[in-house]
Amino acid sequence: MTGHPVHGTWEPAPAARWEDAFLSGNGHHGALVYGDPDDDRVVVTHHTLVRPDGDDGQRRPPRLAAALPALRERLLSGDLTAAESFTDGRPLRRVRPFHPAFQTRLRRPPGSGTGTGHGYRRSVDFTTGETEAVAGGAWRSRVFVSRADDVVVQHVTAAHLFLDLCLDPHLPGAPARLGIAHGAVLTPEGALLTLRVRYPGGDLAYTGVTLAAVTGGTVTLTPPGVRVEGARELLLLTRVHRHTGDADTVAEGRALRDLLTARPYDDLLARHLTLHRTAYERVTLDLAADPAERALPGSELLRRPRGAALPERLFAAGRYHLLSSSGLNPPRLTGLWTGDWDTAWSGAFTADANLNLQTASAAAAALPEVTEAHARLVHRQLPHWRDNAREIFGARGVVAPAHSDGESGHSYHFSREYPLHLWTAGADWLLKPLVDHDDVHGTRDPRTAAALAETARFYEDFLTPADAGGHVVAVPSYSPENRPANGSWGAINAAMDLSAARHALLTAADYHPDTPDAVRWRALAGRIPPHRINEDGALAEWAWPGLEDSYDHRHLSHLYGVWPLDEINPYDTPGPAAAAHRALRLRGAENDSAHGHLHQALIAARLRDAGHAARALAAVLDGDYFHASLMSAHYPGRDVYNADAAHTLPAVLIETLVQSTPGRLVLLPAPPAGYPSGALRGVRTRFGATLDLTWTPHGATAVLRPTRSHRVELRTPSGTEPLDLVAGEDRVLTLRTR
Repeated sequence: MTGHPVHGTWEPAPAARWEDAFLSGNGHHGALVYGDPDDDRVVVTHHTLVRPDGDDGQRRPPRLAAALPALRERLLSGDLTAAESFTDGRPLRRVRPFHPAFQTRLRRPPGSGTGTGHGYRRSVDFTTGETEAVAGGAWRSRVFVSRADDVVVQHVTAAHLFLDLCLDPHLPGAPARLGIAHGAVLTPEGALLTLRVRYPGGDLAYTGVTLAAVTGGTVTLTPPGVRVEGARELLLLTRVHRHTGDADTVAEGRALRDLLTARPYDDLLARHLTLHRTAYERVTLDLAADPAERALPGSELLRRPRGAALPERLFAAGRYHLLSSSGLNPPRLTGLWTGDWDTAWSGAFTADANLNLQTASAAAAALPEVTEAHARLVHRQLPHWRDNAREIFGARGVVAPAHSDGESGHSYHFSREYPLHLWTAGADWLLKPLVDHDDVHGTRDPRTAAALAETARFYEDFLTPADAGGHVVAVPSYSPENRPANGSWGAINAAMDLSAARHALLTAADYHPDTPDAVRWRALAGRIPPHRINEDGALAEWAWPGLEDSYDHRHLSHLYGVWPLDEINPYDTPGPAAAAHRALRLRGAENDSAHGHLHQALIAARLRDAGHAARALAAVLDGDYFHASLMSAHYPGRDVYNADAAHTLPAVLIETLVQSTPGRLVLLPAPPAGYPSGALRGVRTRFGATLDLTWTPHGATAVLRPTRSHRVELRTPSGTEPLDLVAGEDRVLTLRTR
């Protein structure tokens, strides 16, 4: 590893499991790198690879709009189980599962010696996206995925390379009926290898193409691959395409040869670094960790969760993996990586919690690349969102699905226990990161404005007059993925639905000021009922009288108004904030899902509860959630490969130190006691300033670099004051922390 020890990780042995393989990616292609000199494997993935199942007829939203008035009448009259039959009778259809493409495999033939001798080390440099493995003082293998040229690049050197190269599709869980066709031809550079994999039962396929360029030695055909003997170096360029019919492998091979001719490895890396390094280095976190701990391999550091070196490295790794998995799409449940066709929960984009948690740091941690990927997914699927609104609710506008494979935005993944088709808050939830991006950059993206308007139109049609007092009601209403203790999953006035409707209407009005639409939307927002406080003094998950809370649950949907919205906060709404705090304190951890712990930490930070935030973070750091790759798991004990913890952790650390709205800056709202000194640099605020914060046990200094001139409210541990900022003029703040 060439970078600073905070900005990378390393291991003293090759990966024995794909979960421990080091990761590289450009938001389109991904690579999982084992680093074994005797069997040098790189699993290649691509965001488009989801397995069809021949069941497209059942992947439309259910046509239920005609039955909606009767359902509303039953729910409002007290039939708490009425929504359980609000389906079209189909069985649960999971979204099409994400899967790996194949692995490039460089194997030493039997009897040719071994490369696992002295001096072995594998590493990944977060600043470059480059993985490296070295052994025996001579063998070296480097891999990165280019953001500039959209290609997986591997470079292997040794005094005398003797190996067999093939594209191997036989990964765990692969269907037995895949149609597999290999190709290999010799070229002036060395060889061109192709692999076509056709899914069972149709014409849909994907093709991998690898150009192998050899310096010195010989290349011979050894179907299904080639043998390289006596070479000094080997350069592999790999791409994957998903398609129907036949792929043009000749054209792809020509494109890779052109790329190789113009740009050898170092030039390809330099072009990539212009994009990757620039993005990665915008924000850094230094927790003044012990240099000896910083130098440890990741697997050893994970055994020391109480030190500062682990959260430092996980912060860096989280930003690196989040950036690397975002491009064509934002991260899936597994980011951009998997080594197994049987990916948990289909490796989907799960929107009712996970996706927004994973991308929570994008605005503040200066990764607009992540928000742009998020926006691509949203805008690509808006036509399907319109279908959901029309078919299920008979409404104009848009309704987002809770699960997506990246292709379809239709709501079809639902069952009695998970009536996800009833979730109406998803559009506002998924548009909130785009609004935050606009706040940071001082812009109003017309695509976001249009989507917000469609969301507001949905609520105009969906919200139902409820009483003589003029309030409206959200019915049916679903709080992912919970249910009232005395009711069923489809209920009335879930707190998340109320917050989402109010936020969508008011934000759409802000994006369309001085229009008749804005007047109507603001008026309708005023008719949404307030949140209810239950008998425990907690903000109720359902605002409808008589519905009782179920506290032991991994989701915290009802506290959407606290995070990520600014609807409930300790400054403007202290009463609701106290009730939200009580709800947070009563919430259990249920099955110890990592996203549940870190969601609690984000909400605790907004409510200025440093102790609760620290305990929730510690539950993840202490719970054996991280693989040696520093990618995370969904459950303790490294159970189920999942990116939630890895990608969400940077947002948690930022929120404990810095929070902002378009009109407010909060410094050190919930500082983690275990890290008494540190520096967070490059954070972006929603009022258009870059911020550097340093702190010690005795005080703190913040340097603001505003791009817009205006006044904001400054909140610090010592008080509140107005802060006037002038574009282009640095502002230095000195704070007392005791």
